[in-house]
Amino acid sequence: MTEPVGGSVRQRLGAAAEFVRDETVGGVLLLAATIAALTWANVGDSYASVWSAELTLGIGAASITEDLQHWINDGLMVLFFFVVALEVKRELVVGQLADRRAAVVPVLGAFGGVALPAMIFLSITLTFGGPGDARGWAIPAATDIAFAVGMLALLSRWVPPTLKLLLLTVAVVDDIVAIAIIALFYSSGLSPSWLSAAAVGLATIAAMRTAGVRPIAAYVPIGIAVWIAMLESGVHATIAGVTVGLLTPARPIAGRAVLELLEHRLHPLTIGLVVPLFALANAGLAIDGEMLSQAASSPVTWAIVAGLVVGKLIGIAGTILLLARLRIGTLPASVRAMHIWGIAAVAGIGFTVSLFITQLAYEDPAAVDVAKLGVFAGSIASAAIGTAILVGIGRGSRHPGVE
Repeated sequence: MTEPVGGSVRQRLGAAAEFVRDETVGGVLLLAATIAALTWANVGDSYASVWSAELTLGIGAASITEDLQHWINDGLMVLFFFVVALEVKRELVVGQLADRRAAVVPVLGAFGGVALPAMIFLSITLTFGGPGDARGWAIPAATDIAFAVGMLALLSRWVPPTLKLLLLTVAVVDDIVAIAIIALFYSSGLSPSWLSAAAVGLATIAAMRTAGVRPIAAYVPIGIAVWIAMLESGVHATIAGVTVGLLTPARPIAGRAVLELLEHRLHPLTIGLVVPLFALANAGLAIDGEMLSQAASSPVTWAIVAGLVVGKLIGIAGTILLLARLRIGTLPASVRAMHIWGIAAVAGIGFTVSLFITQLAYEDPAAVDVAKLGVFAGSIASAAIGTAILVGIGRGSRHPGVE
């Protein structure tokens, strides 16, 4: 188990380093699952039928029926967003984002990397697209932490260590914004009674914390009840994981680092199983000449590619470098301007959350497919550009990343 939260700077960096290491492994597994999904979808007809098969859990009226894809997207992914919320809570209370002066640069950089891709997407789809195309405006706004951090790990000989933490901070803030977007813009048919039930569940968790209830197992049934209420309320079910995660204490309670314990136990599970399963269930795309032709002529495809490649690059790097020039914030001594352009490009790898939002934004399978192809193409291009920049600056210096 990692060291308790709330200790020295060394302890905080240790927790962040463990998170980075897990994400690096997760990036490899995510890539393998993506390749498997694409291969499966293109060698037979079973891919769609397997993931559309229905599964019922429960008995009678107290049962829930979903297809396998939705059990993963609405069920297992709750754990993923729960762990993301734990990381967000830790960063806000005792991590990189706790120091408001140090946090201003990556935080505003992340907002720039969300706003500009969304604006580019909307400008293209509203100008050239059809009805409903603009609904996917948030697809290029997301950064995939596992792939992005994994990419920097592969390039570690060319980049300074502080660059990984800078990218991680940008990605964490990006996740905060993405979660808020999902809750506010991709929820529909809200049910006041179920929302009230979810609120009661969350209040119960808060009251249990105040009363000093310590066993983690005692909170599990309440958490499941909150998930069911969210699922039925019209707010996307994964928000249950976020809200419960944010209620977890970031500082030790009676000497026990609950948040760090949960993160230590669940993060390997989510990054090693849940996210690869999500990719396996969602990344499958039958690619043929007709599909490529549709994607090439679709404003949605190009809007996603432009958002991820151009929007992320300029939105993040432009904002961070402008803040540094205006002395509103500072960059680590070992980080150069070209490093910022490099990680901004890498942040254009928008995979897991981008695919997640794609499923929420579009109902037409053809629209989903062209959007997926845009995510794949934009992410690959961003990775290539980021690699070229970071390797180029690394090779041009005797001591990579040090001025």
